[in-house]
Amino acid sequence: MALDETPNLPDDPSIQQASGETDTNKQQPLTAEEQLKLQEQQRVMGVMATFNTTNNRDAAPLTSKQKFSLFLKSASDPWPFLLSGFLAGINQAQTDPYEYGGGWEGYGKRFGASYGDYFIGNFFGNALLPSLLHEDPRYFQMGQGSYKKRALWAAASTVWSKRDNGGWGFNYSNIIGNLIGASISNVYYPASERTVGDTISRGFTVSAEGIVGAEVIEFWPDIARAHARKTREKAAKKQAQQDAKDAASQQASPKN
Repeated sequence: MALDETPNLPDDPSIQQASGETDTNKQQPLTAEEQLKLQEQQRVMGVMATFNTTNNRDAAPLTSKQKFSLFLKSASDPWPFLLSGFLAGINQAQTDPYEYGGGWEGYGKRFGASYGDYFIGNFFGNALLPSLLHEDPRYFQMGQGSYKKRALWAAASTVWSKRDNGGWGFNYSNIIGNLIGASISNVYYPASERTVGDTISRGFTVSAEGIVGAEVIEFWPDIARAHARKTREKAAKKQAQQDAKDAASQQASPKN
């Protein structure tokens, strides 16, 4: 399911009001397991997995088991491997880190480091710490309102998250998880990049990348809808031109 497709969730107030059913006949809100089934179909451009995203602000909280399951689903998806390969290629071109060398061996080390950063950071930030701190690792897409408000909402998700009890607060899991991941990554990064400054920089770089990802997820449905609208308009214009051409051709042809 693409992010520009908004599922008609049973607990959507607008749907409930329009149904005209009694309270006893209304459908119950989706369970957390049912919500995960929907989330695990979401992608941007059919490639970028966005399993940790929901557009239901009243989504049921996840259990610890579900948080770990969601993490494993994301970590084993082809998307992080493709992304790691792309980032490894950039670092290979820049010979960064220099100690990794060149050739396929150097590329392999950079690929392993890139995926290791992703896996470790997400393990702590989206599974272990959210379970211990009772925080929801998902991004709650706003989907409406001014562009400024939505952009700020997406950026704030790096430091602000929903609690399992329904409240909101500082996103300790994400920030601390990224720093823990950056610290552990010193095991496989060369000595020249194991300084305290480098470690903190890597941790906050991952947090900054999270902001970019949230912005893409927040506004991709708008981009997809705009593209679809332009495609329809272009097709309609082309059809109108063809109809006019056919009509002109019929008028110009000799009558029997």
